[in-house]
Amino acid sequence: MATIKDVAKMAGVSTTTVSHVINKTRFVAKETEEAVMQAIKSLKYSPSAVARSLKVNTTKSIGMIVTTSESPYFAEIIHAVEDHCYRQGYSLFLCNTQNDPEKIKNHVEMLAKKRVDGLLVMCSEYTQHSLDVLSSFSSVPMVVMDWGPNTDTDIIEDNSFTGGYLATKHLIDCGHKAIGLIAGELDKTTARTRYEGFVKAMNEANLPIHENWIMEGFFEPEDGYECMNKILTQDNLPTAVFCCNDVMALGAISAITEKSLRVPDDISIIGYDNIHSSRFYAPPLTTIHQSKSRLGAQAVNLLFERIANKDNDNHEKHRIAIHPELVIRKSVRNLK
Repeated sequence: MATIKDVAKMAGVSTTTVSHVINKTRFVAKETEEAVMQAIKSLKYSPSAVARSLKVNTTKSIGMIVTTSESPYFAEIIHAVEDHCYRQGYSLFLCNTQNDPEKIKNHVEMLAKKRVDGLLVMCSEYTQHSLDVLSSFSSVPMVVMDWGPNTDTDIIEDNSFTGGYLATKHLIDCGHKAIGLIAGELDKTTARTRYEGFVKAMNEANLPIHENWIMEGFFEPEDGYECMNKILTQDNLPTAVFCCNDVMALGAISAITEKSLRVPDDISIIGYDNIHSSRFYAPPLTTIHQSKSRLGAQAVNLLFERIANKDNDNHEKHRIAIHPELVIRKSVRNLK
């Protein structure tokens, strides 16, 4: 395997000159540059990525810490981030945490050793231990891609409260008064803010909130299925249920159809996230849209901006808001 010394010998220059040509760190005469490039081509020389990163102080890579890449919502965002990185010539190191503080710590330490140029964080929930770990990584540019802790980082907010309000308001506007909710764990920020949006819409319409129609799960289809079955065992049933993500809505629809009931004729369902598959549910799911591609692109662009200006300690921190939108399909019946 050819070395930088072999290239220098063939081109008749020093190894330092070869390094300047490869890394573009100093002006080199055109004839000399051409000689070096010809030698590299002839010898099929491939410079060490590690050595080069030490020279130019960049690895052209970023790290991304997420709760899980299995969730369709996270998977679509990860795809958008990876695609945007690829088009900019960057590699992406993806780390799943399952919201385990120890995993977050280990992943952060690993990414630091790999000398990533920046870090994207999308963990849904943050313990104090996790915040301390992220704070210790403050020398590396960082963008938080969800509700965001109160840290000294750039943050992209998803406005879950507004989304929860929009979903419930749509059910009310369609004439529904008996409305249930299948949420994530209500001690978690994302689930709680969507629930609070639900409460606001119900209170504005002077509608009662039936506690026995409020169910908690873990944002998985199994939880939507089990929570819906608990609602269906009751004597009085809601005419509509707001499921706080689309995969729980899928589980809820399965439970309803197993009881020989129909969506939306018997019970209307609205979801949240507008994942790609939601349009292919039976019936196609009315849901709250969050642009995963826009979120991914904005996060990466903001991170690249921070990487380019990482020596500037006085730059203003940004909070970029993603605004949820209602997508109307076939799973909500208009009772008016």
